[in-house]
Amino acid sequence: MLVHKLNALAERVKAEPVSRRGFLLSAAATSAGLAIGYRPLAGLAATEPSKQGGNLAAYIAISEDDTVTIYSSQFDMGQGSYHGVATLVLEELGADWAQVKVEGASGNVTHYGNVMWGGGFQGSGGSTSMASSWDRYRKAGAAARMMLVEAAAKEWNVPASEITVSKGIIAHVGSGKSSGFGAFAKAAANLTIPDMIALKDPSGWTEIGNPDLKRFDRVGKTRGEQDFTIDVKLPGMLTAVMIHPPKFGATVASFDADEAKALKGVTDVVAIDRGVAVVATDMWSALKGRDLVTVTWDESKAETRGSAEIMAEYHALATKAPTAVARTDGDPEAALSSAAKVLEATYEFPYLAHAAMEPLNAAVHMNADGDLEIWGGHQMPDFYQQMAAKAAGLDPSKVRMHIMKTGGGFGRRATPDADVILEAVNIGKAIGWKAPVKVQWTRENDTRGGRYRPAYVHRLRAGIDADGKLVAWDNHIVGQSIVAGGPFAGLIKDGVDATSVEGSSTLPYAIPNLGVGLTTTDVGIPVLWWRSVGSTHTAYATEMFLDEVIAEIGADQVQFRLDLLKDHPRHAGVLKLAAEKADWGKPLPEGHHWGVAVHESFHSYVAELAEVSVEDGEVIVHRVVAAVDVGTPINPDVIKAQVEGGVGFGLGSVLQEELTLTDGVVDQGNYDAYLPLRIDRMPQVEVHIVPSTERPTGIGEPGVPPIGPAVGNAVFRATGQRVRTLPFDKGFKSA
Repeated sequence: MLVHKLNALAERVKAEPVSRRGFLLSAAATSAGLAIGYRPLAGLAATEPSKQGGNLAAYIAISEDDTVTIYSSQFDMGQGSYHGVATLVLEELGADWAQVKVEGASGNVTHYGNVMWGGGFQGSGGSTSMASSWDRYRKAGAAARMMLVEAAAKEWNVPASEITVSKGIIAHVGSGKSSGFGAFAKAAANLTIPDMIALKDPSGWTEIGNPDLKRFDRVGKTRGEQDFTIDVKLPGMLTAVMIHPPKFGATVASFDADEAKALKGVTDVVAIDRGVAVVATDMWSALKGRDLVTVTWDESKAETRGSAEIMAEYHALATKAPTAVARTDGDPEAALSSAAKVLEATYEFPYLAHAAMEPLNAAVHMNADGDLEIWGGHQMPDFYQQMAAKAAGLDPSKVRMHIMKTGGGFGRRATPDADVILEAVNIGKAIGWKAPVKVQWTRENDTRGGRYRPAYVHRLRAGIDADGKLVAWDNHIVGQSIVAGGPFAGLIKDGVDATSVEGSSTLPYAIPNLGVGLTTTDVGIPVLWWRSVGSTHTAYATEMFLDEVIAEIGADQVQFRLDLLKDHPRHAGVLKLAAEKADWGKPLPEGHHWGVAVHESFHSYVAELAEVSVEDGEVIVHRVVAAVDVGTPINPDVIKAQVEGGVGFGLGSVLQEELTLTDGVVDQGNYDAYLPLRIDRMPQVEVHIVPSTERPTGIGEPGVPPIGPAVGNAVFRATGQRVRTLPFDKGFKSA
């Protein structure tokens, strides 16, 4: 399922948390040793593990050579979910990091379904990996430890209560006996699973919350030893590159591939429903062959508008009444009419590309026994399994998904139409499955091939009474829906796609008359969730416009927000901590100014203060002080890294990134024209974590939304200009 199934389902799960008793353990002796799994019971379809997952139906496998293999239900796109899942297991199991490896698991939704999304499908996104894994992986680790201890106690003829487990060693002090895990793995697998699973008391945690614990996979990645899909090489494998339509919605009318087919190395040129594929023995030959193919496109159903035309239409719509209502508190229109002063502003947000370092790719191979294997960055593996099986004409049980790590995702790998996966399957099918084939997109394919963060326009109005109090707030949002017309269109309620308004409709400030409206547009440009999704634009619009109110009243940026957050202690908590760590109120160097923003997304709370100067028209962000509340912090070092990365990711998007179209054709193709943050513009970032015993939430995305408005508010104090059109390098000059 998709990232924003989360938004609807997480609310439900939050209200009705999965009971810790509502789980069932399973254990089995395998050729490797002990395999142990764990699954929620209620509401999930029963699945026979042996038919779908085999040994992979387990969470943990302990081999006789002491290796502990953890099968992660959560996909790792660089955010550290493998490390987080391993931390939960190791804390309770008592293993040593040197004996641990983590593999991506799939093939059994009963075991690997995302608990935060209801458990009915496997997927990673919406910053849910740790929240989904918190109970079941800790309990699996604890159960494995208890069974190993029981097996050792029987073998050594000593009380189990006298046995300790630490750093991969089972030991009994009285007898002086000790052993690694492997010696007892098979014996443990034949024991009955304990009825009561004893988890460690948090006071005894050594792994969870350890700020010095570094990621176990950092060495392999640093040395370039980690394999990604782009590194997949299979015997006899062919490489395919795509020619996509220049305009979205166009299809292949005809093509001439005679010259390409004459080129050495080119084996096939085939048309599929997403364009023309050039297949060759190697990437270079495929690219050279692609240059020689002439395609005629049927553009009768293509989107032909440019982004400037689309944005002009959005601005016109924003002045009209919204077509749907997302939230109404009090009577906003009446309060605006009677207010002593009304402020109004319109904010404009462009399309954005995901621009991950590793362009999309996937490899497929039809085995001699008729099983289809697929290698890729499978963010929603069982969903892709179903779609691939349908395209190949197979039963889903005949499709095996190999979960590869990816060089970034940011939402692009959670594609409802499984675009690159189906390209690979359809190309393999078109060439008669004669060889394994890997589809590799180029950077230009990635930038021009969609899917994008939708463009939006926000028209905001605020009413201030004669006492200088904010009494009315109205936000009309105009833009495309991410889920409309797709398999998740059912998430739209009363005309409102929650992904379009989140962060605006959930505004925490105590404003007595508050309205949020939505007008969903019909545009033929593919859109998708982009890291932190709706909050990418709603946080900017609301925190910037609130700052306009603050400036009009002459209030303090921090204190005014705190006064309005009296009923939201976790918002207030991160804002207070960030302000304290930034020495709020003390003078900055001449020409430097603070900007403030606080935002909640995916149930995590982040405040960011940005220290900014503007020199010769260029925005320079010197320092960012962030405070985060993610509940119980599992991996503080990962949390800090994710916030640092989120600041850089979000800063690039507001400073320079913009995807434009002319007559329906994307203008940018590569990093020379589409500009993620360059390292020389990366600020110093300090991250402070609020201590908490709440259940953990996520941090892969929540660090992104506040940085834009924090910088924008600082720019106003430096220049007196409000940047209402993004990116800054465009909007600042036109402000």
